[in-house]
Amino acid sequence: MERNEILKTVDHTLLAQTAVWDEIKIICDDAITYQTASVCIPPSFIKRAKEYVGDQMKLCTVIGFPNGYSTSAVKEFETKDAISNGADEIDMVVNLGDIKDGSYDKVKEEIRLLKKACGDKILKVIVETCLLTDDEKIRMCQIVTEAGADFIKTSTGFSTGGATFEDVELFKKHVGEGVGIKAAGGIASFDDAKRFLSLGAGRLGTSRLVKIVKEE
Repeated sequence: MERNEILKTVDHTLLAQTAVWDEIKIICDDAITYQTASVCIPPSFIKRAKEYVGDQMKLCTVIGFPNGYSTSAVKEFETKDAISNGADEIDMVVNLGDIKDGSYDKVKEEIRLLKKACGDKILKVIVETCLLTDDEKIRMCQIVTEAGADFIKTSTGFSTGGATFEDVELFKKHVGEGVGIKAAGGIASFDDAKRFLSLGAGRLGTSRLVKIVKEE
């Protein structure tokens, strides 16, 4: 797989708490130059970024980020607000406490609520694999599928670990038809990216691949 093909699967990401507008502009410019799938940025920058990029680039943002324990009503409001400001894709964080409690119906209903708020926009569900058991990961593959989300995503990049090859392989075995997989967190090279894609990922959340190309 050529590098330009890999870059087309990348959500070029900047979610640092200290991110400033000049940095957001740079990753938007880079995303357009290298034709990434989207830019993934904080919701507070979405409106300004939409005015800046227009229809040249898809804008992705995060909801309930990074801990996932906002109420469903708050996440729904965040989602609707982000979309009204110009977001094309939503990456939501599930409530991990609900998963640990076995409250899977509650988790499913929250995902359904946000998918309804998204309408025809893409919804990706971040399950934070580094904090889950394999049984919980498998159950979340089923929940995400049943709730009608578009992608299951491994990680926020803000917890104890990021994407692993094993988790993407596990997801591929257990997600339903039509559900994509996004690997995010710690993707440091094009070799890593190729392997994640070969195992079944359809999106990659990273900023490093564009940096590698720029440095070269």
